[in-house]
Amino acid sequence: MKKLLICAIASLTVAGASAQTAYMTPSFGDNWSIGLDGGVTTPLAAHHAFFGDMRGTVGLHVQKQISPVFALGVEGAVGVNTSSWNASNFDDIFGSYVIPGRSTTMFDNMYIGAYGSVNLFNLFGGYKARFFDIELVGGAGWGHEFFNHMALMPYTTEAKDQNYFVTKVGLNFNFNVCEKVTVALKPSVTFNMTGTDYAALDVDQTSAAYNRKNAAFNLMASVSYNFGPGFIVADTRNQAELDALNATLNGLRAELDACLATGAANAANVAALQAELDACKNRAPQVIEKVSDNLQSVRYVFYKVGSSVITADQQPNVEMIASYLKNHKDSKVVVKGYASPDGNREFNIKLAAARAESVKTMLVKKYGIAADRIKAEGCGIGDMFSENDWNRVSICTLED
Repeated sequence: MKKLLICAIASLTVAGASAQTAYMTPSFGDNWSIGLDGGVTTPLAAHHAFFGDMRGTVGLHVQKQISPVFALGVEGAVGVNTSSWNASNFDDIFGSYVIPGRSTTMFDNMYIGAYGSVNLFNLFGGYKARFFDIELVGGAGWGHEFFNHMALMPYTTEAKDQNYFVTKVGLNFNFNVCEKVTVALKPSVTFNMTGTDYAALDVDQTSAAYNRKNAAFNLMASVSYNFGPGFIVADTRNQAELDALNATLNGLRAELDACLATGAANAANVAALQAELDACKNRAPQVIEKVSDNLQSVRYVFYKVGSSVITADQQPNVEMIASYLKNHKDSKVVVKGYASPDGNREFNIKLAAARAESVKTMLVKKYGIAADRIKAEGCGIGDMFSENDWNRVSICTLED
């Protein structure tokens, strides 16, 4: 019995540690059940007859399903009085006496307790609807014996009611006949942990009360009505959904980075202008490259503020360059990227190079132009156009 109890405690521990699957959390009022119990009980002590001392018992239980694996409940049961069927004769030196029943009531014992259960099928096989499953049950509560206070007992003048602490371990074999109704067969063993005035516990100092002298076997059948709605599994392993969410998250991060970069550039704009003004006296005159006005050999790709992305309205300019290169196999193109004068100088120098590279990347990846036919270089700050926005540009010169 000790090993059985240890296994029960271990299973409860595993149940708490195995909550790997996520479920949509029901409210406190969900997943309750109520049921009627009926069956038999008999003592396991050696001086009792297993079938001869067997008596009927009936009860009621209320249970809350905390998770697909673990449930808590309270239960009560009363034993049917069979003492009057077993009246016996008692002889002493004063004569013969008939010992009447221990109790004159319909029920002569009672148990009220709480219990916890672990669904072994859901624990090891995952949660799903099943017709049959098995639960491991452990509980404890209060036991009470009703005695006939007027009964004549050997060597006593009056029999007293008895109270004692009870522990319980057992199994539930559940048949889920439909979503709302469960029929179960419930074998269990209960242990009297404190004894009575008439039957003190005979145990060693190290053995507690887990032995057959203090135990009773119970076999109950029950019918329960379940107040749903059960549990809905949240699928946390949908890789496609995770990938989509990660893609969305990465997109939002990129947008955030762009916003932060723009904000930082704007915040530093005043300081950068002041720094450029201070350095203007020592700056060497900038040589502005004169650009050919030949529309047959030059194409322009314009950009938005702080960006090196080629927008949809600028892609036709790149496509014309690609078309020319495809039709003239010996031709090459030189792409020079520029940034407008406003903003941080170091940032604009990098941005100018990135704009030239964006044209080269599109020509290679989208139109299949060989990389060795394209020369991309950042040319820093450009102020060749009177319209400042036009200076955010890649100037593409075709060379035969």
